[in-house]
Amino acid sequence: MEREEKQIHGIHGQEDFDPSAPPPFRIGDIRAAIPKHCLIKNPWRSMSYVFSDVLVIFTLVAAALYIDNWYIWPLYWVAQGTMFWALFVLGHDCGHGGFSDNGTLNTIVGHILHSSILVPYHGWRISHKTHHQNHGHVEKDESWVPLPEKIYRSLEIKTRILRFTLPFPLFAYPLYLWYRSPGKEGSHFNPYSDLFSPKERKLVMISTACWVLATFLLGYLCFLIGPIQMLKLYGVPHLIFIAWLDGVTYLHHHGYEQKLPWYRGEEWNYLRGGLTTVDRDYGLFNKIHHDIGTYVIHHLFPQIPHYHLVEATKAAKAVLGNYYREPKKSGPIPFHLLKTLLTSLREDHFVSDTGEIVYYQTDEALYNCFNTKSASLFQTK
Repeated sequence: MEREEKQIHGIHGQEDFDPSAPPPFRIGDIRAAIPKHCLIKNPWRSMSYVFSDVLVIFTLVAAALYIDNWYIWPLYWVAQGTMFWALFVLGHDCGHGGFSDNGTLNTIVGHILHSSILVPYHGWRISHKTHHQNHGHVEKDESWVPLPEKIYRSLEIKTRILRFTLPFPLFAYPLYLWYRSPGKEGSHFNPYSDLFSPKERKLVMISTACWVLATFLLGYLCFLIGPIQMLKLYGVPHLIFIAWLDGVTYLHHHGYEQKLPWYRGEEWNYLRGGLTTVDRDYGLFNKIHHDIGTYVIHHLFPQIPHYHLVEATKAAKAVLGNYYREPKKSGPIPFHLLKTLLTSLREDHFVSDTGEIVYYQTDEALYNCFNTKSASLFQTK
């Protein structure tokens, strides 16, 4: 009971604040507090980040091939996987229209960046737009949606354990692209999926074709330099990229010390849903992955370019008040977020099938299973 009360009511002096209470401000008030220049997109500046990241990627490849020693490869994998994630974030800006005001430029750059890391650009862009338009809504949200208890209980025990046990949650993204989440149907590659409207089908076909072309190109490179070399140069970094993507996106919607609400029906609106997101500090990685940790303002105003998000967030805090949750400061490496991730996976399992304001609940049997395993590991050591 003590654990449950702590989860619902929070810690760190916020016991009296109800995050589900309708905010005393409007989204227009937040926008008015943000400097106007933060909404201006500079395509030259945006392209400079693309050129910089691509230069770093090819430099890392050249350095790894030149040194070609097993003590350097793990460092290369982490660095290159992080840079793949940085490319995704730039393509993410393209998908939101935050890269430039030129839709054609956004589409071309977005396809090049995302296809190179095996993400179907339009398929992802359209579903991600759905995510932003319905953030915090139990049924209509698209990304890391909480499972209603009925769907959760319908899962096999081994599926529940797998879903909430590392490392699987950090490598779930490819499965999500192909099959979406439990309780939802469709594929990001299928233009006739219910993810897309009839007018979007051609766009999805183009992106799927680009994905297939990229896959064939990678296969050709395997033939040229060998599968082992491609695994070292591309395969392992791609896994690191997926772990970054899954870990970051999960943590921006889960794991805050105070349980945050999810909504249904008339209790949901765009502002209240957006205020359930959480900023995170990633230490030295903040600038490398283009300040994606400044997530709250990004979710409310997704067309703000990444290079203005920090300034926009600082300006908005005065309006947001307690609805903005200051991220815990990180050292150079954000090790503290691993504990946050593990705690959330142990405790945030499902939400009630009914009610317009709901919170994550814990499957006590699964929670006790995790604790038993942890205790066994310590006893073994």
